[in-house]
Amino acid sequence: MTARKHADREMIWAYLAHLSYNMWSDRPWPGQGNEHLNAAPHLRFDLSLWDDMLARMVEAGLNMVVIDLGDGVAYESHPEIAVRRAWSTKRLRKELDRLRRLGLEPIPKLNFSTAHDLWLGPYSRCVSTDAYYGVCRELIAEVIDLFDQPRFFHLGMDEETFQHQRHYDYVVLRQYDLWWRDLYFLIGEVEKGGVRPWVWSDYVWHSPEVFYEKMPRSVLQSNWYYYESFSRDRRKNERAVRVRTYLELDARDYDQVPTGSNYVDPENLHKTTVFCQKHIAPQRLLGFLQTVWKPTLEVCRQRHLEAIAQVGQAKAAL
Repeated sequence: MTARKHADREMIWAYLAHLSYNMWSDRPWPGQGNEHLNAAPHLRFDLSLWDDMLARMVEAGLNMVVIDLGDGVAYESHPEIAVRRAWSTKRLRKELDRLRRLGLEPIPKLNFSTAHDLWLGPYSRCVSTDAYYGVCRELIAEVIDLFDQPRFFHLGMDEETFQHQRHYDYVVLRQYDLWWRDLYFLIGEVEKGGVRPWVWSDYVWHSPEVFYEKMPRSVLQSNWYYYESFSRDRRKNERAVRVRTYLELDARDYDQVPTGSNYVDPENLHKTTVFCQKHIAPQRLLGFLQTVWKPTLEVCRQRHLEAIAQVGQAKAAL
């Protein structure tokens, strides 16, 4: 069995890209260099960079693009969500066809965490209401149709804490059974469309007993860790719980797509692939996801192209 195949299944080598980047703060985020964290009323997406990113992905041997859609699409079910210059559904379908011809599997992402749902517009202030459930249901169904029933649907669901919303004007937190009730609702809507749900796994860092009791094993997990040290010793690595989570998810039979980034360490994805190949059972290691956490704008070109190249290097090293 090679690093590229697990049980006759091609390994995922994926890149997370953003059509919309309206998932952070509803007011100016303090600190130099954080201007992209502020919501904008228009689409922030440079096609020139996108085209070059796709070409580099193909060259580097990637086979999947996870696209964070947000309010970057003028959905037929809820056009009121769209920002100015949002893509039409016709344009999105055409682009998805192009990705498939390039050998890149497109996967949709809509982040329903209350820390990252500004893209929902007025509905981000209707969380856990009948109106909210109706909008989420209709958007999920429409996106599944637009993507021609994709293999996965990434629901986000990360960082729903006060700390992550401390600079927002409007703060919303779901806790205890309400968070789980809404997650189960979202999972159910994805599964109705014959698609497998995918989430970020960071809830488990803070509430492992609840997570392992309640999280369905049918949900694909992306634990994420972006730092230099992969020590599991808390005395040597203050974020060791995140590293240990890869092993704990595996021990409890969850399928994983571990996620790295050049956000902090340019060697992180390579370190992630080496560590996870060693510690996660092949049948549960579906592949890897690279993140950069920058909008698809020319000003961020270098970071994106470096991140894509790092995927190719990590893949070649296995």
